[in-house]
Amino acid sequence: MLHIIAKLITKGFCAADFDKLLLMPFTLLKMRFRLFFLPALTLLLAACQEMPVVQQAAHRHKKEIKKDTVITPLVAPRDSFCIAAVGDIMMGTSYPDNKTLPNDSILFNSFKNVSDELRNADVTFGNLEGALLDTGAPAQYKLNLRSKGYLFRMPQYYAGVLKDAGFNLLSLANNHIGDFGDNGRFSTMHVLDSMGIQYGGQVSHPTAVFKVDGVTYGFCAFAPNNQTLSILDLQNAAATIQSLKQQCDIVIVSFHGGGEGVAYEHVPLANESYINEKRGDVRAFAHNAVDAGADLILGNGPHVCRAMEIYKNRLIAYSLGNFYTYKSVSVAGICGYAPLLKVYVNKKGQFLKGRILSNIQSHNNGLETDTLNRALTRIKTLTETDFPQSGLTISADGQLTPDTNPVDSTQERNLAAIPRP
Repeated sequence: MLHIIAKLITKGFCAADFDKLLLMPFTLLKMRFRLFFLPALTLLLAACQEMPVVQQAAHRHKKEIKKDTVITPLVAPRDSFCIAAVGDIMMGTSYPDNKTLPNDSILFNSFKNVSDELRNADVTFGNLEGALLDTGAPAQYKLNLRSKGYLFRMPQYYAGVLKDAGFNLLSLANNHIGDFGDNGRFSTMHVLDSMGIQYGGQVSHPTAVFKVDGVTYGFCAFAPNNQTLSILDLQNAAATIQSLKQQCDIVIVSFHGGGEGVAYEHVPLANESYINEKRGDVRAFAHNAVDAGADLILGNGPHVCRAMEIYKNRLIAYSLGNFYTYKSVSVAGICGYAPLLKVYVNKKGQFLKGRILSNIQSHNNGLETDTLNRALTRIKTLTETDFPQSGLTISADGQLTPDTNPVDSTQERNLAAIPRP
């Protein structure tokens, strides 16, 4: 009996052991009750009461063993944002027939040589010269033009080529978006909406506000053409830009202005016209836009490259020329220079640095990398000629950096004195 009691004390009380106790002869229990059983039972009860306390302590100990805390490393906030920009895009026209459309092997490889650079940016911009429309007649007033070949109607599925290349922002402010009237305009906007490509510049859709990686961008575009935001109305342009800046971190402005062709490489200090059409004072427009809150100005329209300058810590590119224009647009000589501009700004929109990548296009070979860097060389020369105090340094390898030399021009000093919003 003693060994059973000892077991009960050391290992705990259970029903089986209790049964063994009950099976012992009653007389033996009665005779030795006082000597053995009472003291043992007292010890047994005390042991049984302590066991839950021990178990609870062990359970508490388990809870106190905490898992290793996983510390997520802090991600440093970005200090620069990249905008890739090119000039005119017109991937072929189905009017008056399909002879001026590329075959699919050419079409789907249109941007293959530059796609990595186009995709490696927060925003990738181009000027879409023409309508995305499968069928439809030209606008009546366009039929009076001498050359019917300059009516640009691109099949709607071409928008997928642009999307795949990396474009997420397009200007619709130019002289060809209206080639097929409202039918062409609304078809283009509908297709771009379906592809998730942002756009602006039409009276019916003047601006775009969108976010990329937590940064809010605003966009608007101007031209001297019907149903576009007017480049000639500086007051309205300023109001549009100011409204955008109140909503956005970075505001991008495009304009379609200046004369067209090889005779119009330079940026004059005056209003320009072309074939009796007023094309605006692009320098006055660009400075007015920056004063109103624009952070990056991207010009197009002349079909040739023009100079660049820094104004109030913002970059102005006066024309990026042609980029991808399949037939119907001359790409001979300097018209074939196709720069790709990469611009880096901070979250306030201030210019940090940039790069010009030179490409060249021909009707036979399409868009190719230009190892002679002719677009870069021409932009550098034009900048040094037209803006001797441009505030911009362009290196031989295409790097753009703010000029550390002070501005000497009295006119530029007075302009810079105007407060920047």
